[in-house]
Amino acid sequence: MQSILNLDLLWVGLAVAGAGTLGFSIYFPDTKSATSRMFLLFTSISIFWSISNFASARVVDPRLALWLIRAVLFFASWHAFSFFLLAYQFPDRAMRLSKTLFLGLLSWTAAISLVVLTPVVYEAVTAISPVIETKTGPGIILFGLTVFGFIGTGIWVLARKYFDTEGEAHRQIEFVLTGMSTTFFFLIIFDFIFPAFLNNPTFVPFGGLFLLPFIFGTAHAILHYRLFNPRVAWFGLLTFMLATATFFDILLSATVWLVLYRVAELVLVLVAGIWLIRSMVREFELEEELKEINKRQEGLIHFVGHEVKGFLTKAAGVFSMLDEGDLGPLPENMKPFIDRALEDTRHGVTSVSDILKASNLKKGTVNYTKVPFDLKAAAKESVDRAKQNAEQKGLRLSFTADEGDFTLSGDRGEVLDHVLRNLVDNAINYTPSGSIDVSLTHKDGRLVFAVKDTGVGITDEDKKYLFTEGGHGKDSQKINVNSTGYGLFIAKQVTEAHGGTVAASSEGPGTGSMFTASFPEA
Repeated sequence: MQSILNLDLLWVGLAVAGAGTLGFSIYFPDTKSATSRMFLLFTSISIFWSISNFASARVVDPRLALWLIRAVLFFASWHAFSFFLLAYQFPDRAMRLSKTLFLGLLSWTAAISLVVLTPVVYEAVTAISPVIETKTGPGIILFGLTVFGFIGTGIWVLARKYFDTEGEAHRQIEFVLTGMSTTFFFLIIFDFIFPAFLNNPTFVPFGGLFLLPFIFGTAHAILHYRLFNPRVAWFGLLTFMLATATFFDILLSATVWLVLYRVAELVLVLVAGIWLIRSMVREFELEEELKEINKRQEGLIHFVGHEVKGFLTKAAGVFSMLDEGDLGPLPENMKPFIDRALEDTRHGVTSVSDILKASNLKKGTVNYTKVPFDLKAAAKESVDRAKQNAEQKGLRLSFTADEGDFTLSGDRGEVLDHVLRNLVDNAINYTPSGSIDVSLTHKDGRLVFAVKDTGVGITDEDKKYLFTEGGHGKDSQKINVNSTGYGLFIAKQVTEAHGGTVAASSEGPGTGSMFTASFPEA
């Protein structure tokens, strides 16, 4: 079997696949950007120009060759126009060209592109071999002035931007100018001078390939400096590689039917790739929108939390003054209500504080003042503060500690309030009866604070929610109605900020549990 492998066809295929993939990869991440729209327009017209340019150099029928040459000029008119638009627009997002000027240039380009399809520009093809010989009309001058006018103006605009800008914008335009210079150097040499003056049209079919430096240079400038999502660019590259592999299959096909089948495969790969790129872009947009919504919600929660905490703190102060008789003696039947109100208000302050603390930890705005302190003394203090609550529930609360030094380098207040006390209070809240044993030991070069209780235990399902933000076990709030679900989350964050770890273990419901916080020795 004889392959239809042709090197010029290979390069044109790569140029078409690359231009199409890049055009849509740049366009979809920001469809409202005038620069990305102009880039898509330029790459799309580049594809049609490349195909018609290649075909015009390969036909053997004079009549067909004439119409293909006219098609090349037709797309060349729009190609030059789209290049001017991209050069004029780059790198701004908002449209820079006035509507009146745009419509005027659009109308002129449309008129020229129709004129080149008539004998006014190309009257006939007089010979095909060894080179294509044509008979041109007077309209070729008007076409040339239009094309070179657009290209020259575009280059002039880019050059002015290059010399008038500094920093990032300067580097952006540098990539575009480099790619543009390379592209038009090759096009002038191999697509104009060689065939027109040396009667050598060998390189004409490679016209699409010569466009790639400008396309890739502009794409790099947009992707790198416009900060479009790099995952879209990588997926675009993957689509291009798949299209290239499929194109190789076309070139190596031995029959016409196999060629047609592989061409259909290539079209499917490009269409599917472009569709997936569009879907990915939409997913990233939703992701960014969700991040923005979450950011606003966190800000609102923080604001409301601070306001509520302020009101509750003031209310707690008033109830405390009433309870202690600072505003005069209370009637005996009022004191239980005031005591209850004071307790509930203080709990409200604690709950709001936990939510705000969790939010700050999540955002990374908590600052720790780390100095060496005695962890044993802090652990004993946490147990002493909890004894009254334990006794009210009839629980036995004990504390034991190994001999030796328990110096920890960290923020004593944060560790005491949000780790040690939290674990002890948590055990009291979830132990209806029995005992709670608190211990502090040395183990494998670490300081281990452990709280073991005879409480309700933990199910395997509930273990997944421990230490998570706002996490609750299935029935946890039935046992501890005041649980916010933030205590253990905060304990974990503070412990890890001190180089430690937290863990929980239980053999199941009704078997009690043990929580540990382990810190590195100073």
